[in-house]
Amino acid sequence: MISIGILTISDRASKGVYEDRGGPAIRDCLTEFLSCEWTAVPRVIPDERPLIESTLRELCDVEGCCMVVTTGGTGPAKRDVTPEATEAVCDKILDGFGELMRAVSLKVVPTAILSRQIAGIRGKSLIVNLPGKPSAIRDCLLAVFPAIPYCIDLIEGPFLTTHEAIVKSFRPKS
Repeated sequence: MISIGILTISDRASKGVYEDRGGPAIRDCLTEFLSCEWTAVPRVIPDERPLIESTLRELCDVEGCCMVVTTGGTGPAKRDVTPEATEAVCDKILDGFGELMRAVSLKVVPTAILSRQIAGIRGKSLIVNLPGKPSAIRDCLLAVFPAIPYCIDLIEGPFLTTHEAIVKSFRPKS
């Protein structure tokens, strides 16, 4: 079974002060995009860098998630440390993901330049940081998802297939 981690990083959602909307938005998008069977491995944690790092390691190394998609903690506020935690646990950073997500978001809101989401590889797992707003989650995932199945192929992960009418994955012809 293909496992995908969905990690919500939010002090208030982790304490139950408000409902987590980011994690369910990610799950909805992945359900819409992926045509292969997969299972979600969800987590909701506070904005604490050591906890973010340990949760990312757990989802990649213990749970065996081929991909971990995070939401929250990518802004400029003092407690926004998701990109730093992601970079600390990754073997390689894939700068193009963040560049494209910011470019897409800038078409909607000028404050997208404040967003610091990144993506990287840890072993055989792709980690992608997304913003916290559900509509931005969808916009950003739609932008980068065509490259994700091939990226996971390259890191020796499972073969992901998509509903091509929604998002067509790109794999070079060999």
